[in-house]
Amino acid sequence: MDDVSTTQIRSGNDYIESLRGRDLTVYYLGALVEEPVEHPVIRPSINAVAETYDLALRDPELASVISPLTGERISRFLHIAESAADLVMQNKMQRRLGQLTGTCFQRCVGMDAINALHSVTFEIDEAHGTVYHQRFRDFVAMVQKRGYVIGGAMTDVKGDRGKAPHQQDDTDLYMHVAKRNKDGVFIRGAKAHQTGCINSHWMLVMPTLRLGEKDRDFAIVGAVPVDAPGITYIYGRQSCDTRAMEAGDMDSGNARFAGQEAMVIFDDVFIP
Repeated sequence: MDDVSTTQIRSGNDYIESLRGRDLTVYYLGALVEEPVEHPVIRPSINAVAETYDLALRDPELASVISPLTGERISRFLHIAESAADLVMQNKMQRRLGQLTGTCFQRCVGMDAINALHSVTFEIDEAHGTVYHQRFRDFVAMVQKRGYVIGGAMTDVKGDRGKAPHQQDDTDLYMHVAKRNKDGVFIRGAKAHQTGCINSHWMLVMPTLRLGEKDRDFAIVGAVPVDAPGITYIYGRQSCDTRAMEAGDMDSGNARFAGQEAMVIFDDVFIP
C-alpha cells in the first residue's frame, strides 16, 4: 500500500481505481483471481463501497465530517465520534446507504473498531505508561488524509470452542504473535467471515474472545495493509454467488451491489 502519496480518495471512481493493480493473493472456487476489480462476483461488492464515497459527495452533511485530527473533510466512516449527535448521524448514514445499495457496504466494522480503539488505547496508556494512543491517532490521521477504507478482522475460526486459544491442538486457528524482533511482531492465524476485506486498504486485526494470562500472545491488535506479504484470501459468501457469472438476467438478484466475505490466512505477517 502506497502511503507516500498525499492524494485523497474522494469519489467512488477514485476508490475503484485505487484497488487496481495491487499484489493480492485471492482465490475464488479454487482459482487465483488476477484482478479482483474486474471479477464478476467481486465487482458488485466493490460498487457498494464506492457508493459510500459518492454519497459523501452528494450529501456531505450526512456522510462526511470535518476531522479534528486533520482539519479536513473526511468520510464519516473514518471519524472518531465525539458526541451523541455523531452517533445519530452515523446511524442515519448507514440507513441511507442500506436504502441505496440493498446490501452490506462493508465499512461498519472498521468504523466501530477505530472508535473502540480510541478509548482502549487511551486507557492502556493511562494504566501502563505506554504510547499506543498517540500511535493509534497517527494511524487514523494517515488513513483520513488518504481517504482509505479500514476493514475489521475479528472473527477467529474457533477450533474446539471448549478450549482457550492457547489450549488448541492447532494454535494457528487463532490470530497470535508468532515471532518478535526489535522492529515489531509477526502474526499468524486465520480470520473468518471478513466483510469487505479485499475491498479495504487496511485491516485492523482484533481478538474474538476474552483472553486470560496464558493467552497473552493472542491478545494482539494491529493494523496491516491488505496487500501485506503473507496474506491469502479465500473468497466466498453464499452458495448463490455464482448467479453473477451465469448468462441472462433471470434471478440475478441485486446485480449492481453485493456484500463480500472471505477467509483471511496470515502467515507471519509483519506489524511494525
